[in-house]
Amino acid sequence: MVRILPMASTLRPSISSFRFAAASRLAHSLTSYTPTRRLPSFHLGFAVPQAQFFGLNTSKLWQKEHNNTIRVAINGSVAQASTTTSPENILEWVKKDKRRFLHVVYRVGDLERTIKFYTECLGMKLLRKRDIPEERYTNAFLGYGPEDAHFVIELTYNYGVDKYDIGTGFGHFGIAVEDVSRTVELIKAKGGKVTREPGPVKGGSTVIAFIEDPDGYKFELLERGPTPEPLCQVMLRVGDLDRSINFYEKAFGMEVLRKRDNPDYKYTIAMMGYGPEDKNPVLELTYNYGVTDYEKGNGYAQIAIGTDDVYKTAEAVKLYGGKVTREPGPLPGINTKITACLDPDGWKTVFVDNIDFLKELE
Repeated sequence: MVRILPMASTLRPSISSFRFAAASRLAHSLTSYTPTRRLPSFHLGFAVPQAQFFGLNTSKLWQKEHNNTIRVAINGSVAQASTTTSPENILEWVKKDKRRFLHVVYRVGDLERTIKFYTECLGMKLLRKRDIPEERYTNAFLGYGPEDAHFVIELTYNYGVDKYDIGTGFGHFGIAVEDVSRTVELIKAKGGKVTREPGPVKGGSTVIAFIEDPDGYKFELLERGPTPEPLCQVMLRVGDLDRSINFYEKAFGMEVLRKRDNPDYKYTIAMMGYGPEDKNPVLELTYNYGVTDYEKGNGYAQIAIGTDDVYKTAEAVKLYGGKVTREPGPLPGINTKITACLDPDGWKTVFVDNIDFLKELE
């Protein structure tokens, strides 16, 4: 049995179909994207306190970055990418960038048990599975369609670690189904845990139910007609909703698709994404009145998003108050370009070059 150390950096959350190279030996590296090639992977970095990087004067930050260059290692040589684009141009580019949710990453204590639950109870397919014995972890990718066109789940099992702290910040995943009641009965028959019986959402008419998977991750079942993206939501709690909306709109290029305040239950939600809710996955941000900080635990890892340009993406993140935890550039040993960042609440996102991602899937 492998002992669980207190720092999240000891746990390996592979973020996609790529793995990092030899720099993984550095302690507290701030990303964990994993390629299919057999290269050592980076350790997961933990969220740094907000006070270290938020509340910055963005105009000063821009002035600092404006005259600098990003040095990028490419095939052993050094290239320079100019960062002289204006803030206005960056904002306009972000709006036009071809972005989509690629996958969401989290850790589980028994991979086979979770795969069985997701395939038998939630109707997902096991898309692929990869074991990395030298790094002592295994990944499984599950979803409702191929990774090149669908939002999928990436599960990570770390050898010998059978339990994780989900924390109070992560909320739930959303699954759209045509018949919530029937799905709930199936889940009960398989021994699944139902925490909210089917019925209309408070203040609305949509039929929903809540269940928990074997590790305690919550799933909201939403009754909806046929949809190209049944894996439709990731809900995260934030401490300042207006701040988060501003960040995700400007730095990530998302739209506010819907916003709803529920004063009776003292919370407000904002649905954000890259297209209509019924056809695209969305990020559901929840603000609970008066709560400004949450424990993130060590179970949930991050979301990966595709982009046409990781360099401009990193500029936008810095410009609008985010923290870049891995500077943009190709991964050591391969040509896949990525950048990793934290939002104002410390939630991690990795941006992956769209063309490189498709090449790696091949």
